[in-house]
Amino acid sequence: MTDIQACLFDLDGVLVDTAKYHYLAWKRLAEELGFVFTEKDNERLKGVSRTASLQILLEVGGVTVDEEARQQLAERKNTWYVESISGMDHSEILPGALEFLKECRTRGIKTALGSASKNAMLILNNTGLTPCFDAIIDGTKTSSAKPDPEVFLLGASELGISPSACIVFEDAEAGIEAAIRAGMRSVGIGSPDMLGRADIVVPSLAGFSVSRLNRLMDETAAL
Repeated sequence: MTDIQACLFDLDGVLVDTAKYHYLAWKRLAEELGFVFTEKDNERLKGVSRTASLQILLEVGGVTVDEEARQQLAERKNTWYVESISGMDHSEILPGALEFLKECRTRGIKTALGSASKNAMLILNNTGLTPCFDAIIDGTKTSSAKPDPEVFLLGASELGISPSACIVFEDAEAGIEAAIRAGMRSVGIGSPDMLGRADIVVPSLAGFSVSRLNRLMDETAAL
């Protein structure tokens, strides 16, 4: 059986559905700047820091601004986003996420959050997920954005678990790359077309279990 000692989770798109709020805020910002920002454009922002996301958005719109204006734009987007997520509750936890987190802890598997979001604690507290984690690493504790492995290596360190015994759950290419660079195995949540470098890919955590995770990882190792 695969030796899984810790599971590390991205937040947006894996445990909760906050991606829609990010998109609406970025879309609103683009409209103010005079261009259209589509859902396809937004795919490039998954798992990426706020600063890097703004850079991508400006590139899409062909807009150039100085550093002071960049900070103001990022703060404006974040204000709109925080207004949206402030009304979140447990109903916005994605199907299967809470059950899987609880099963991990019941089975003695450590859990950590590994998110680029600087608003992670607000989301965790509003949805009631905070007690589900042994360690929480968010954008306030990291200096490098995914695909840099910093967020996951910090999580493993805080848990006291070797990276090789950790499995990362991610819905973004940048997150899967970060897991690979960290020397961790990974589960992609979403489409195999986007997350093909993950060890395994599942559509969601709905109906997922530790037993199924072990089985899939064992099957992958045998290939």
